[in-house]
Amino acid sequence: MRDDTSPLPHPDATQTHGTYPAGPPSPVAAPPPPRRGHGLRRVGELSAVALLAAALASGGTYAATTLADDGSPATRQTSTLPASSTLPVSQAQQSAPDWQAVARTVAPGVVSITVEGAQGEGQGSGVVIDDRGHVLTNNHVASGSGGDARLSVTLASGDTYAATVTGTDPSTDLAVLTITDPPEDLTPVQLGASDSLSVGDPVMAIGNPLGLSGTVTTGIVSALDRPVTTGEQPGQAGGEAAVTNAVQTSAAINPGNSGGALVDAAGRLVGINSSIASLGGGRSGSIGIGFAIPVDTARMIADQLIAHGKAQHAFLGVTPKDGTATLGSARRSGAEIIQVTEGSAAAKGGLRAGDVVVAVGDAPVSSAEALVAHVRALPVGSTVELTVARGGDERTLRVTLDRRPQEG
Repeated sequence: MRDDTSPLPHPDATQTHGTYPAGPPSPVAAPPPPRRGHGLRRVGELSAVALLAAALASGGTYAATTLADDGSPATRQTSTLPASSTLPVSQAQQSAPDWQAVARTVAPGVVSITVEGAQGEGQGSGVVIDDRGHVLTNNHVASGSGGDARLSVTLASGDTYAATVTGTDPSTDLAVLTITDPPEDLTPVQLGASDSLSVGDPVMAIGNPLGLSGTVTTGIVSALDRPVTTGEQPGQAGGEAAVTNAVQTSAAINPGNSGGALVDAAGRLVGINSSIASLGGGRSGSIGIGFAIPVDTARMIADQLIAHGKAQHAFLGVTPKDGTATLGSARRSGAEIIQVTEGSAAAKGGLRAGDVVVAVGDAPVSSAEALVAHVRALPVGSTVELTVARGGDERTLRVTLDRRPQEG
Protein backbone atom coordinates (compact mmCIF):
# COMPACT_ATOMS: atom_id res chain seq x y z
CA MET A 1 0.00 0.00 0.00
CA ARG A 2 1.45 3.31 -1.02
CA ASP A 3 1.54 6.14 1.49
CA ASP A 4 0.39 8.88 -0.86
CA THR A 5 -2.71 9.89 -2.83
CA SER A 6 -1.92 9.81 -6.50
CA PRO A 7 -3.38 8.74 -9.81
CA LEU A 8 -2.05 5.75 -11.66
CA PRO A 9 -1.60 6.55 -15.38
CA HIS A 10 -4.24 5.27 -17.75
CA PRO A 11 -2.69 3.07 -20.43
CA ASP A 12 -3.81 5.54 -23.11
CA ALA A 13 -2.89 8.65 -21.16
CA THR A 14 0.27 10.58 -21.95
CA GLN A 15 2.08 12.50 -19.22
CA THR A 16 5.07 14.56 -20.30
CA HIS A 17 7.06 17.59 -19.24
CA GLY A 18 7.21 20.54 -21.54
CA THR A 19 5.32 18.96 -24.43
CA TYR A 20 1.71 18.68 -25.54
CA PRO A 21 0.87 15.15 -26.65
CA ALA A 22 -0.81 14.48 -29.97
CA GLY A 23 -4.23 12.91 -30.04
CA PRO A 24 -7.80 13.76 -29.11
CA PRO A 25 -8.58 16.93 -27.09
CA SER A 26 -8.19 15.29 -23.69
CA PRO A 27 -4.91 16.64 -22.25
CA VAL A 28 -4.86 19.41 -19.68
CA ALA A 29 -1.52 21.10 -19.31
CA ALA A 30 -0.09 23.31 -16.60
CA PRO A 31 0.88 26.52 -18.41
CA PRO A 32 4.64 26.29 -18.89
CA PRO A 33 6.44 29.54 -18.05
CA PRO A 34 7.92 30.90 -21.31
CA ARG A 35 11.64 31.14 -21.70
CA ARG A 36 13.31 34.48 -22.06
CA GLY A 37 15.26 35.24 -25.18
CA HIS A 38 14.87 37.17 -28.43
CA GLY A 39 11.33 38.53 -28.45
CA LEU A 40 9.04 35.77 -27.16
CA ARG A 41 11.27 32.94 -28.36
CA ARG A 42 11.17 30.02 -25.94
CA VAL A 43 14.50 28.64 -24.89
CA GLY A 44 13.13 26.30 -22.24
CA GLU A 45 10.21 25.67 -19.92
CA LEU A 46 9.14 25.07 -16.34
CA SER A 47 6.09 22.96 -16.91
CA ALA A 48 3.98 20.07 -15.72
CA VAL A 49 1.51 18.33 -17.97
CA ALA A 50 -1.89 17.53 -16.50
CA LEU A 51 -4.68 15.16 -17.43
CA LEU A 52 -8.32 15.50 -16.57
CA ALA A 53 -9.44 13.03 -13.93
CA ALA A 54 -11.68 11.28 -16.46
CA ALA A 55 -8.65 10.27 -18.51
CA LEU A 56 -6.93 8.67 -15.53
CA ALA A 57 -9.74 7.17 -13.53
CA SER A 58 -9.78 3.70 -15.04
CA GLY A 59 -6.21 3.23 -13.86
CA GLY A 60 -7.27 3.45 -10.22
CA THR A 61 -6.43 5.96 -7.52
CA TYR A 62 -4.74 5.45 -4.18
CA ALA A 63 -5.76 7.33 -1.03
CA ALA A 64 -3.98 5.46 1.74
CA THR A 65 -3.77 6.92 5.24
CA THR A 66 -2.45 5.94 8.65
CA LEU A 67 -1.99 7.69 11.98
CA ALA A 68 1.22 9.50 12.77
CA ASP A 69 4.16 7.31 13.67
CA ASP A 70 3.80 8.14 17.37
CA GLY A 71 0.11 7.21 17.37
CA SER A 72 -0.92 10.70 18.41
CA PRO A 73 -4.20 12.09 17.10
CA ALA A 74 -4.10 14.53 14.23
CA THR A 75 -4.78 18.17 15.02
CA ARG A 76 -6.96 20.40 12.92
CA GLN A 77 -5.02 23.01 10.97
CA THR A 78 -6.09 26.64 11.04
CA SER A 79 -4.86 29.56 8.98
CA THR A 80 -3.34 32.87 9.99
CA LEU A 81 -4.19 34.19 6.53
CA PRO A 82 -7.91 34.87 6.98
CA ALA A 83 -10.38 35.86 4.31
CA SER A 84 -10.80 39.61 4.00
CA SER A 85 -13.79 41.09 5.84
CA THR A 86 -13.74 44.20 3.65
CA LEU A 87 -14.27 44.66 -0.07
CA PRO A 88 -11.21 46.04 -1.88
CA VAL A 89 -13.50 47.23 -4.70
CA SER A 90 -17.18 48.14 -4.24
CA GLN A 91 -19.18 47.47 -7.37
CA ALA A 92 -22.14 49.70 -8.20
CA GLN A 93 -23.54 47.04 -10.56
CA GLN A 94 -22.72 43.40 -9.93
CA SER A 95 -23.86 42.54 -13.44
CA ALA A 96 -21.31 44.96 -14.95
CA PRO A 97 -18.13 44.85 -12.82
CA ASP A 98 -15.72 47.77 -12.91
CA TRP A 99 -12.74 45.77 -14.09
CA GLN A 100 -10.58 48.86 -14.37
CA ALA A 101 -10.99 49.44 -10.63
CA VAL A 102 -10.28 45.77 -9.91
CA ALA A 103 -7.11 45.83 -12.03
CA ARG A 104 -5.84 49.01 -10.37
CA THR A 105 -6.45 47.52 -6.92
CA VAL A 106 -5.08 44.03 -7.45
CA ALA A 107 -2.22 44.50 -9.95
CA PRO A 108 0.26 45.89 -7.36
CA GLY A 109 0.01 42.59 -5.46
CA VAL A 110 0.70 40.34 -8.47
CA VAL A 111 4.35 39.73 -9.38
CA SER A 112 6.42 38.20 -12.17
CA ILE A 113 8.78 35.41 -11.16
CA THR A 114 11.97 34.51 -13.01
CA VAL A 115 13.71 31.21 -12.30
CA GLU A 116 17.20 30.40 -13.58
CA GLY A 117 18.84 27.08 -12.87
CA ALA A 118 20.77 24.13 -14.23
CA GLN A 119 17.62 22.64 -15.73
CA GLY A 120 16.63 25.77 -17.60
CA GLU A 121 15.17 29.21 -17.29
CA GLY A 122 11.56 30.32 -17.16
CA GLN A 123 9.01 32.76 -15.94
CA GLY A 124 5.79 32.53 -13.98
CA SER A 125 3.55 34.58 -11.76
CA GLY A 126 2.94 35.00 -8.04
CA VAL A 127 0.72 36.75 -5.52
CA VAL A 128 1.93 38.83 -2.56
CA ILE A 129 -0.07 37.57 0.43
CA ASP A 130 1.32 39.64 3.32
CA ASP A 131 3.53 42.65 4.06
CA ARG A 132 6.46 40.44 5.10
CA GLY A 133 7.28 39.62 1.48
CA HIS A 134 5.65 36.20 1.18
CA VAL A 135 4.63 35.34 -2.38
CA LEU A 136 2.28 32.46 -3.20
CA THR A 137 2.88 30.64 -6.49
CA ASN A 138 2.87 27.17 -8.05
CA ASN A 139 5.37 24.49 -7.07
CA HIS A 140 6.14 23.83 -10.75
CA VAL A 141 7.17 27.50 -11.09
CA ALA A 142 9.30 27.63 -7.94
CA SER A 143 10.95 24.21 -8.34
CA GLY A 144 10.90 23.56 -12.06
CA SER A 145 14.57 24.43 -12.70
CA GLY A 146 16.03 22.39 -9.86
CA GLY A 147 17.12 23.01 -6.30
CA ASP A 148 20.00 25.33 -7.19
CA ALA A 149 17.85 27.75 -9.16
CA ARG A 150 18.08 31.51 -8.65
CA LEU A 151 14.75 33.22 -8.17
CA SER A 152 13.81 36.85 -8.61
CA VAL A 153 10.52 38.66 -8.20
CA THR A 154 9.53 41.73 -10.21
CA LEU A 155 6.84 43.94 -8.71
CA ALA A 156 4.25 45.87 -10.68
CA SER A 157 6.46 48.95 -10.21
CA GLY A 158 9.18 47.27 -12.26
CA ASP A 159 11.54 46.83 -9.30
CA THR A 160 13.17 43.40 -9.12
CA TYR A 161 14.23 41.65 -5.91
CA ALA A 162 15.96 38.38 -5.14
CA ALA A 163 13.77 35.73 -3.54
CA THR A 164 14.18 32.44 -1.72
CA VAL A 165 11.94 29.41 -1.42
CA THR A 166 10.18 29.31 1.96
CA GLY A 167 8.41 26.04 1.32
CA THR A 168 7.00 23.85 -1.43
CA ASP A 169 4.13 21.40 -1.54
CA PRO A 170 4.18 19.19 -4.64
CA SER A 171 0.98 17.42 -3.60
CA THR A 172 -1.06 20.59 -4.22
CA ASP A 173 1.35 22.28 -6.68
CA LEU A 174 1.78 25.25 -4.32
CA ALA A 175 4.87 27.07 -3.06
CA VAL A 176 5.70 30.16 -1.02
CA LEU A 177 8.65 32.42 -1.81
CA THR A 178 10.07 35.19 0.38
CA ILE A 179 11.30 38.42 -1.17
CA THR A 180 14.76 39.32 0.14
CA ASP A 181 14.65 42.69 1.94
CA PRO A 182 11.16 43.55 0.65
CA PRO A 183 10.08 47.18 0.31
CA GLU A 184 7.90 48.68 3.01
CA ASP A 185 5.14 49.59 0.58
CA LEU A 186 4.21 46.06 -0.52
CA THR A 187 0.53 45.76 -1.43
CA PRO A 188 -0.75 42.28 -0.59
CA VAL A 189 -3.78 40.95 -2.41
CA GLN A 190 -6.74 40.48 -0.09
CA LEU A 191 -7.82 36.87 0.27
CA GLY A 192 -11.40 35.91 -0.44
CA ALA A 193 -13.20 32.60 0.10
CA SER A 194 -13.50 30.14 -2.76
CA ASP A 195 -16.31 28.27 -1.00
CA SER A 196 -18.49 31.34 -1.59
CA LEU A 197 -18.09 31.12 -5.39
CA SER A 198 -20.96 30.17 -7.67
CA VAL A 199 -20.92 29.04 -11.27
CA GLY A 200 -21.38 32.12 -13.44
CA ASP A 201 -19.61 34.54 -11.08
CA PRO A 202 -17.38 37.06 -12.92
CA VAL A 203 -13.63 36.68 -12.35
CA MET A 204 -10.36 38.21 -13.54
CA ALA A 205 -7.01 36.48 -14.08
CA ILE A 206 -3.88 38.57 -13.55
CA GLY A 207 -0.36 37.40 -14.27
CA ASN A 208 2.68 37.22 -16.55
CA PRO A 209 1.63 35.22 -19.64
CA LEU A 210 4.32 34.87 -22.30
CA GLY A 211 6.45 37.29 -20.29
CA LEU A 212 3.86 40.07 -20.61
CA SER A 213 3.64 41.20 -17.00
CA GLY A 214 0.49 42.76 -15.61
CA THR A 215 -1.79 41.12 -18.16
CA VAL A 216 -5.46 40.87 -17.15
CA THR A 217 -8.19 38.74 -18.69
CA THR A 218 -11.80 38.32 -17.61
CA GLY A 219 -14.36 35.56 -17.70
CA ILE A 220 -16.65 33.63 -15.41
CA VAL A 221 -16.49 30.69 -13.06
CA SER A 222 -17.32 27.87 -15.47
CA ALA A 223 -17.41 25.04 -12.93
CA LEU A 224 -16.49 24.26 -9.33
CA ASP A 225 -14.91 21.18 -7.75
CA ARG A 226 -13.45 20.09 -11.08
CA PRO A 227 -10.98 17.24 -10.36
CA VAL A 228 -7.75 18.00 -12.23
CA THR A 229 -4.58 15.96 -11.98
CA THR A 230 -1.27 17.53 -12.96
CA GLY A 231 1.58 15.23 -13.85
CA GLU A 232 4.76 14.60 -11.91
CA GLN A 233 5.61 17.64 -9.84
CA PRO A 234 9.16 18.88 -9.16
CA GLY A 235 10.25 17.58 -5.77
CA GLN A 236 7.47 15.02 -5.52
CA ALA A 237 8.79 11.74 -4.17
CA GLY A 238 8.19 8.83 -6.51
CA GLY A 239 6.95 11.02 -9.32
CA GLU A 240 3.52 11.44 -7.75
CA ALA A 241 0.94 13.77 -9.22
CA ALA A 242 -0.89 16.75 -7.75
CA VAL A 243 -4.67 16.41 -7.52
CA THR A 244 -6.76 19.58 -7.24
CA ASN A 245 -10.45 20.25 -6.72
CA ALA A 246 -10.12 23.13 -9.14
CA VAL A 247 -12.08 26.23 -10.03
CA GLN A 248 -12.66 26.12 -13.79
CA THR A 249 -12.74 29.50 -15.51
CA SER A 250 -13.23 30.93 -18.98
CA ALA A 251 -10.78 33.77 -18.25
CA ALA A 252 -7.86 33.32 -20.63
CA ILE A 253 -4.87 31.64 -18.95
CA ASN A 254 -1.67 31.11 -20.94
CA PRO A 255 1.91 29.91 -20.39
CA GLY A 256 3.41 32.15 -17.71
CA ASN A 257 0.10 32.69 -15.88
CA SER A 258 1.02 29.85 -13.51
CA GLY A 259 0.94 31.05 -9.92
CA GLY A 260 -0.97 34.22 -10.73
CA ALA A 261 -4.19 35.53 -9.26
CA LEU A 262 -7.78 34.70 -10.03
CA VAL A 263 -9.89 37.38 -8.31
CA ASP A 264 -13.58 38.11 -7.99
CA ALA A 265 -15.36 41.32 -8.97
CA ALA A 266 -14.53 42.79 -5.54
CA GLY A 267 -10.79 42.26 -6.09
CA ARG A 268 -10.44 39.38 -3.62
CA LEU A 269 -8.21 36.39 -4.39
CA VAL A 270 -10.33 33.30 -5.07
CA GLY A 271 -7.76 31.06 -6.76
CA ILE A 272 -4.17 30.51 -7.88
CA ASN A 273 -4.05 29.93 -11.64
CA SER A 274 -2.28 26.65 -12.30
CA SER A 275 -3.32 24.73 -15.42
CA ILE A 276 -4.98 25.04 -18.80
CA ALA A 277 -6.71 22.75 -21.25
CA SER A 278 -4.80 21.92 -24.41
CA LEU A 279 -5.94 20.57 -27.76
CA GLY A 280 -2.75 18.51 -28.02
CA GLY A 281 -0.62 18.11 -31.10
CA GLY A 282 1.98 20.56 -29.78
CA ARG A 283 -0.52 23.42 -29.59
CA SER A 284 -0.65 25.41 -26.38
CA GLY A 285 -2.50 28.47 -25.20
CA SER A 286 -5.91 29.38 -23.90
CA ILE A 287 -8.96 27.66 -25.35
CA GLY A 288 -11.25 29.07 -22.68
CA ILE A 289 -10.77 26.24 -20.18
CA GLY A 290 -8.42 27.17 -17.35
CA PHE A 291 -8.09 25.89 -13.82
CA ALA A 292 -7.17 27.54 -10.52
CA ILE A 293 -6.36 26.08 -7.11
CA PRO A 294 -9.12 27.35 -4.77
CA VAL A 295 -7.93 30.02 -2.33
CA ASP A 296 -9.31 28.04 0.62
CA THR A 297 -6.85 25.25 -0.19
CA ALA A 298 -4.07 27.73 -1.01
CA ARG A 299 -4.55 29.55 2.30
CA MET A 300 -4.40 26.29 4.28
CA ILE A 301 -1.18 25.18 2.57
CA ALA A 302 0.51 28.61 2.50
CA ASP A 303 0.01 29.07 6.22
CA GLN A 304 1.83 25.79 6.90
CA LEU A 305 4.62 26.51 4.42
CA ILE A 306 5.28 29.88 6.05
CA ALA A 307 5.31 28.36 9.53
CA HIS A 308 7.10 25.06 8.86
CA GLY A 309 8.38 24.96 5.27
CA LYS A 310 6.17 21.95 4.56
CA ALA A 311 2.53 20.96 4.81
CA GLN A 312 0.49 18.13 6.28
CA HIS A 313 -2.20 16.46 4.21
CA ALA A 314 -5.41 14.70 5.07
CA PHE A 315 -5.78 11.06 4.02
CA LEU A 316 -8.78 8.80 4.14
CA GLY A 317 -7.17 5.36 4.04
CA VAL A 318 -8.78 3.70 1.04
CA THR A 319 -8.01 2.52 -2.46
CA PRO A 320 -10.84 3.64 -4.74
CA LYS A 321 -11.66 3.17 -8.39
CA ASP A 322 -14.37 4.57 -10.62
CA GLY A 323 -17.63 2.79 -10.01
CA THR A 324 -21.41 2.99 -10.11
CA ALA A 325 -24.17 2.12 -7.66
CA THR A 326 -27.86 1.41 -8.06
CA LEU A 327 -30.11 3.52 -5.85
CA GLY A 328 -33.77 2.84 -6.50
CA SER A 329 -34.34 2.87 -10.23
CA ALA A 330 -31.30 5.08 -10.93
CA ARG A 331 -27.62 4.41 -11.31
CA ARG A 332 -25.11 6.86 -9.90
CA SER A 333 -21.41 7.26 -10.58
CA GLY A 334 -19.02 7.45 -7.65
CA ALA A 335 -15.79 6.19 -6.11
CA GLU A 336 -15.96 2.46 -5.42
CA ILE A 337 -13.86 1.38 -2.44
CA ILE A 338 -11.79 -1.69 -3.28
CA GLN A 339 -9.60 -1.68 -0.15
CA VAL A 340 -9.71 -0.08 3.31
CA THR A 341 -6.49 0.27 5.28
CA GLU A 342 -6.71 -1.30 8.72
CA GLY A 343 -6.76 1.30 11.51
CA SER A 344 -7.28 4.18 9.07
CA ALA A 345 -9.81 6.98 9.24
CA ALA A 346 -11.97 5.13 6.74
CA ALA A 347 -11.92 1.95 8.79
CA LYS A 348 -12.79 3.82 11.99
CA GLY A 349 -15.63 5.57 10.19
CA GLY A 350 -17.19 2.32 9.01
CA LEU A 351 -16.27 2.45 5.32
CA ARG A 352 -16.13 -0.97 3.70
CA ALA A 353 -14.77 -2.49 0.52
CA GLY A 354 -17.57 -2.46 -2.03
CA ASP A 355 -19.04 0.84 -0.82
CA VAL A 356 -19.48 3.51 -3.46
CA VAL A 357 -18.85 7.04 -2.17
CA VAL A 358 -21.21 9.42 -3.99
CA ALA A 359 -20.74 12.61 -1.94
CA VAL A 360 -18.36 14.32 0.48
CA GLY A 361 -20.47 16.67 2.55
CA ASP A 362 -22.78 18.42 0.11
CA ALA A 363 -20.43 17.95 -2.84
CA PRO A 364 -21.17 15.10 -5.24
CA VAL A 365 -18.43 12.57 -6.03
CA SER A 366 -18.56 11.03 -9.49
CA SER A 367 -15.17 9.33 -9.69
CA ALA A 368 -12.19 8.08 -7.72
CA GLU A 369 -10.26 11.18 -8.72
CA ALA A 370 -13.03 13.39 -7.35
CA LEU A 371 -12.86 11.63 -3.98
CA VAL A 372 -9.09 12.15 -3.82
CA ALA A 373 -9.48 15.83 -4.74
CA HIS A 374 -12.09 16.43 -2.05
CA VAL A 375 -9.96 14.74 0.63
CA ARG A 376 -6.84 16.70 -0.32
CA ALA A 377 -8.76 19.96 -0.01
CA LEU A 378 -9.59 19.29 3.64
CA PRO A 379 -7.40 19.95 6.70
CA VAL A 380 -5.99 17.16 8.81
CA GLY A 381 -8.29 16.35 11.71
CA SER A 382 -11.46 17.58 10.04
CA THR A 383 -14.62 15.51 10.33
CA VAL A 384 -16.58 14.98 7.13
CA GLU A 385 -19.76 13.20 6.16
CA LEU A 386 -19.43 10.65 3.39
CA THR A 387 -22.55 9.60 1.54
CA VAL A 388 -22.13 5.99 0.41
CA ALA A 389 -24.21 3.51 -1.52
CA ARG A 390 -24.21 0.05 0.04
CA GLY A 391 -26.44 -2.82 -0.99
CA GLY A 392 -28.82 -0.54 -2.86
CA ASP A 393 -29.26 1.79 0.11
CA GLU A 394 -27.78 5.23 0.77
CA ARG A 395 -26.21 5.97 4.14
CA THR A 396 -24.08 8.65 5.75
CA LEU A 397 -20.79 7.94 7.55
CA ARG A 398 -18.87 10.46 9.67
CA VAL A 399 -15.10 10.22 9.23
CA THR A 400 -12.35 12.16 11.02
CA LEU A 401 -9.43 12.42 8.63
CA ASP A 402 -5.95 11.31 9.67
CA ARG A 403 -2.67 12.74 8.41
CA ARG A 404 -0.21 11.28 5.97
CA PRO A 405 2.44 9.05 7.55
CA GLN A 406 5.74 10.77 8.39
CA GLU A 407 4.13 14.20 8.37
CA GLY A 408 3.85 14.38 12.14
